[in-house]
Formats: sequence, structure tokens, C-alpha cells
Amino acid sequence: MIITSYKKVNEYLLLNTDCGKIRLIPYTDSIVRITYSREKHFSPKDSLMIIWKEDTCANWSLKESHDKICFVTKALQIDINKHTGAFTYYDSLGNLLTKEPAHGGKSLESIDVVKTVFDESTQIRATQSVDGIRSNATDYKKIIDRKAYHTKLEFIWEDGEAIYGLGSHEEGVMNLRGHHQYLYQQNMKSVVPMLVSTKGYGILVDSYSLMTFHDDMYGSYVWTDVEDEMDYYFIYGPEFDEIINGYRKLTGKTPMLPRWAYGYVQSKERYKTQEELVSIVKEYRKRKIPLDLIVLDWRSWIDRQWGQKSFDPERFPDPNEMMNQLHDMNTKLMVSIWPIMASGCNNHSEMSSKGFLLGNQANYNAFDEKARKLYWNQANDGIFSHGTDAWWCDCTEPFEADWKGELKPEPEERMNINTQEAKKYLDPEYINAYSLLHCKGIYEGQRNTTDHKRVVNLTRSAYAGQHRYAAITWSGDIAASWDTLRKQIPAGLNFCVTGEPYWTLDIGAFFVGGKSKWCRWCDDKNIPAPWFLAGEYDDGCNDLGYRELYVRWFQYGAFLPMFRSHGTDTPREIWQFGEPASIFYDTLVKFDNFRYRLMPYIYSLAGKVTFENYTIMRSLPFDFRYDNNVYNIADQFMFGPSIMINPITKPMYYGKNSKKLSGIKKIRKVYLPRGYDWYDFWTGKQYQGGQIIESKATLDIMPIYIRAGSIIPMGPVVQYTDEQLDAPIELRIYTGSESCFTIYEDEGDNYNYENGSYSLINLKWLDDNRTLIIGNREGSYKGMSSYRQFKIVIVSKGHGTGIDKQINADKIINYDGNEIQVTF
Repeated sequence: MIITSYKKVNEYLLLNTDCGKIRLIPYTDSIVRITYSREKHFSPKDSLMIIWKEDTCANWSLKESHDKICFVTKALQIDINKHTGAFTYYDSLGNLLTKEPAHGGKSLESIDVVKTVFDESTQIRATQSVDGIRSNATDYKKIIDRKAYHTKLEFIWEDGEAIYGLGSHEEGVMNLRGHHQYLYQQNMKSVVPMLVSTKGYGILVDSYSLMTFHDDMYGSYVWTDVEDEMDYYFIYGPEFDEIINGYRKLTGKTPMLPRWAYGYVQSKERYKTQEELVSIVKEYRKRKIPLDLIVLDWRSWIDRQWGQKSFDPERFPDPNEMMNQLHDMNTKLMVSIWPIMASGCNNHSEMSSKGFLLGNQANYNAFDEKARKLYWNQANDGIFSHGTDAWWCDCTEPFEADWKGELKPEPEERMNINTQEAKKYLDPEYINAYSLLHCKGIYEGQRNTTDHKRVVNLTRSAYAGQHRYAAITWSGDIAASWDTLRKQIPAGLNFCVTGEPYWTLDIGAFFVGGKSKWCRWCDDKNIPAPWFLAGEYDDGCNDLGYRELYVRWFQYGAFLPMFRSHGTDTPREIWQFGEPASIFYDTLVKFDNFRYRLMPYIYSLAGKVTFENYTIMRSLPFDFRYDNNVYNIADQFMFGPSIMINPITKPMYYGKNSKKLSGIKKIRKVYLPRGYDWYDFWTGKQYQGGQIIESKATLDIMPIYIRAGSIIPMGPVVQYTDEQLDAPIELRIYTGSESCFTIYEDEGDNYNYENGSYSLINLKWLDDNRTLIIGNREGSYKGMSSYRQFKIVIVSKGHGTGIDKQINADKIINYDGNEIQVTF
């Protein structure tokens, strides 16, 4: 590629080349949009992920030498080789960030886009699978619809540079260097086309087609399948929080979830009746085990009316009364809804009559605004109008073609099977975007219906920008094994590093048993059990090996953005794993209580997500990018700025079938990032950073370390998140450096915060003179208490440790909203 000419056009740089043109638009000093086209005009299509609305761009300047053009902002410099078109990216100090190969790193390959045509000869065949009803079209035609391009964007990454992102994938790769990844939506795959580098930059690719990432023998590049042009954003940080801030400037703010969404969520496949749902909540309240949300999984509808968004009147005879009972017990309800509908149900008939179904005559067309509005109206009339609180948008891929067969297809084969199925019904340019538009419809529908309930939408797939629709993504139908637990940790970390803040999983895995469980899914024993029935515990919660795995999974899950148990094969309620005084039961209750004690900390972090574009679940490079020892750590992470979580990912007590293990030390190795001292949360003992230590890991303990220079607000153990909001807050101060924390509070479940109805209390610890400053309260909201009692605990060995309240606080402060300074 040879640069033939260049010029400033309005606020951007236009490069003309011998094979197309390139446009550089500086959205900010740190964000540059780069578009490469071989057409006469750049594409006029609106982006689905980007909602940037600024009229003006950042200032920039141009420098030129005999062989290069330099595009310069206050934060970035991009050198463009005149002879090859290769880009090299620098920060403002001239430090190399990344570069394209010397021959140039951008290419567009012309292709024909094939479209499926369905007509009166098309046949529709509906089948029932483990993952719900599926509808498949046959006898269709294919035509060439238009011309488009494959794109390829190449890089030369530095030795020692780590790359993260691309969403949540079952393989469990942390650092993407030396790997490849296929990016298409599928059960156990959630795509976000965002890369983040430890060199201090991010790359967001504005594409919705099949993509592949490579850093292997074939090169280092991102390839996309169907595009009008190449379109991507280079985002400079250099810190990860700054990169994510840039991402959300482009893709939108994250709305507040209700406070109850951060409490414990009890789910399973499935609660079958109104009576059963209510009885489970009653048992939680009777046992005084904290709970905020219970979930009604699939088949709330009448039998054989798959996807109908209403309650079966036989099993749920009085939904209004059911909701009254649950709300009286201070519990919310989430209901599963599907984008696919069985022929014959009212929702399907209405969608079909208006032409709002895709070619399989089962999935509604989420790309059509009118179809989205009708889908919401159906959900509102049949479910939300009864007082339900949250959505579980299952199967939002929405075409799943490999969820069958005895052997798991090879990765390339899976990619081909699933993407070809998606392309049959969706434009190949947009096969990754269904979930994004589906979430948009739910969010906008509920927001237009009421401002009194915040939207909560749990979804099985994701895309860039989905966070702005109050979406939480879970990792799909995983199988119970220690290997799966290990792989889920980097899967979640890579999802959150993309800028999508809310991720969760099925605590204990969805499939607990293995192929011997096939009989519960299929009456025909001649059909081989499918590959995904790969759980290792056929006896479920009766197997002590599974109980140990579940407890470790639960400990980890207590520090995810959403704390949620779900799965099939075996019950999931806490008392199914033992009774009081048993190690399993007591440990589960202990970590449930721990989650609720941390609610002032967690909800304040949620406020930072919304107002400051923060990330709660943080891979270690978020906070310790300067320490290259953390780059490949896949099983430790920060929960907010202060708490380092170190899950246990191997058995220590029991194997499968309750086989007792012996000779295994109850410890795990933990790396403490350098630059800080660290406190053992359970003992208060201090350690210097920059070393690997052996940490106690008995079944009731997951190693947790607190960064020196932290303030952690802890509330009482409550039964639901809105209980005893005026109870004292224990402020645990981990000395060692200056620190600060802001307590965020609001009404909890409406959108009044958007109009300023919230409060902030800024806390600051001055380590040199051992002084705590509790600042003037900023703002107010309806129902806010004028007074607050703080119990101050200066943590030391054996003092202010574990989850129990510290009986003897170092000082007790009655706070009336005016600044207080206290010296210790």
C-alpha cells in the first residue's frame, strides 16, 4: 500500500492510497478511530456498538518527513509509512506502543455475500433438544446479495507484552499471546471484540461478523469475515481503567443495577410451581440464610408452548399473589424468557402475523425495532405486569447447531457448523450482534414502562456496548469438574477487561452428572449421550467430592459481580449440602454472610462502575501493570481496589464418589504483587509484596489478601440487601500507605440517581499522621438517614480479621454529614 496523497478534511486526516483510502478521526486525545475503505465513499451505516455523540474532535497536528506522515495528538503519535502504509503507535513521550508489520498491516479482500431466501417451498422442522426447542428450515435458496470484504488487521507485538480480552470463552486462556480464538456467539462463548495490552492501549474492532484472533504460526492479527470496510478504535490509557474509560465513552455508560442484584441469587433447573418457589424462599428465611433473588428457569409457560411469555395457570395459578408473597419476604423474582417461540402459542402467532420472525419461523427478528417493541409488549403483558423484577434472556446466540453428537467437534468444525447456521437466518455481517439488539429491546421497553424498577437482564451471550442495557452475562452451560472451575476464572477476567463489567457463572456448573444422566433427557437409549454431558459427579450433592467442589466454587462466586448458583442434575439450595454444624453447610453460610457484610463496599463499587466507568472484577494488570510477574496469573484477581481473591481449584479432601484423599496439604501458593504490603484477611498478618507465599486453604478458608493502604466498609450480616440500612458501618483500615474510599448510597431500585438522588461520603486515611478524614456528605436521596455511626477498626494481627464484627472497635464515630477528622 502506497500513500499517494493526504489532506485534512474537516476534523480528520484522509490518506489516499493506491488501494483505497484511510481516515483517522481523533475522538479524544487518547482515542483515534481508523477506517480503511476501498469504496468511493466511507460506509454511512450507523454503528450498533458505538454511540459517541460529540460534535467536535480533539485537536491534532501533522508532521511529515521524506518517508512518513506523523499524526499527533496530546497523548498519541501515529507514524504512517508513505511507502507501505504501515502504522506505528507511540505515546506522547515517544515510547513505542505497538506497530504493524513493515509491509503494512491492513488488507481488504473482496467477497460475495450470500443471502438465504425463504419462500413457500421452505419446510420448517421443529425438534426438542437438551437446550430447548429448535426450529430448522430446509429447501431454501441462496443468492448473492452484494459485495463486501474480508478484513485483516496485523500487528507486531513486543516480547513480554501481554494481551487480554475478546470476551468469555470456555478454553480458559488468560494471556492471549501465543494463542488463537474464534469469535462467534455460542453456548459457552460470549464475544466482545476488544483487546487490551499491558503496553497501555486497547483496540476495539467495530465488526459484528465472524472474527478470528491469531498470535501463532500464521501471524498476529484480527480477521473479520464480512465488512463494508475496516473500522477500529485505538484507545490509549495507559492504565487499564483509563482504557476502559475510553471504551465506555465510545459505547455508553453502564446503568446502576438495583442493590438487590448484588445479593445472593438462588436458581436451579428448575422450580416447577408457584408453591415450590415460595417454599424455597420461606426455608431461606426460616434458616436465616441471606437471599435476595430467586429464579424461575424455563417452562414457566404451558407445556408445548415453548417461549410463550406467560405463566402456566395450572402450576402458577395466581402470579400476582406469588409476587406479593415473595415481595413480603423481601425477595425478588427473575424469569427466563427465550427469543424462540413454538408454533401455536399466542406470542408466536402474533409475531408471525406481523412478519417479525426470522427464516426458521421461530426466532423473532431482534434487528427490527417494531419486532423488539412487540417482544417487550408480550413480556410485559404476560410476566412483568404481575410484578416480576428481572429477566433471564436465555439462548440469545440464538442459533446453536453443535449442541448434539457423541463427540465434541473440533474447534474449526464447531466454528463452521455454528456460523453457517447463524448465516442461514441472519445477515452474515451481523451474526454476532443478535444479543446486543435483544438486550436493547428489553432495556428500552422496561425503561419506557416504568422508572421504579431498574432493569436487570441476565443473558448467555454479549457484545460490545451491551452493558448500557443493564446486561449481565453468564458463561453458559458448563460441566462440573475442577478443570472447568480453573478455566472459568480467566474466562471471566478476560470478559471484564473488555469493558463489559458484569459477568457471572453457574456456581457448581450446570451439568453436574455425566453421560449416565442421558436417560433424563432422552427416552431412546440407542441415541448416544451428547458430548456436553461432561459433569463428573453422577450422585450430585450426595457425593462428598462434589460438595467440596461446590463449596470452592461458591467461595469464588461470592466475589463475582453477580453471586448466583444454578444448574441441573442436583438440587442447589444450601441445605442440600449438609445441615448446621457440618463443614459444607457452615462454610456456604459463612461466605453468603461475607458477601452481605461487604455490601457497602460492593454497592459503592457499583456506583463507580456507573459514574466513573470502573471495573469490579479486575485481572491483576488493572492495578499492577508495572509488575510483569502478574501477566500470566490466571487464578488470582482483585475484587475492587483492595481485596485480592485466590480461589482454590484443586481437591484437597475428596475425589469423585466420595473417595477420601490423603496426604494433600491444605494450602495454595499466592503471589503478592510488588509495590505494596499485604494483609491476610483471616489473620491480619502482614506480608511484603513481590513474593510467593503458601497460604492456608482449609475447606472453610479461601485465601484472601488486602492491599495495604485500603479502607473497606463492612455492614452487618443481613437477610437481604435492604435490611437495616441504618446499622453501623465498620470501617476496616489497612495501614501502610495513604488511602481513600467513597461510600455511595441511593434509593436502591429506581432511576432517581440519574437526577442526582444519591449521596457520597469520601473517606481518606493519612498514613503518616494516622488520621482518618470522613468528609462532608455530598448529595442526598429520599429516605436517607441524617446520621451514620462508624466503627473504626485499625487492622492488625488478630484484630479486625475474618468476617465477624470486631467487638472492640478502636473508635466509634457518630457522623451527621459534616466532616470529621480522627487521629489514632
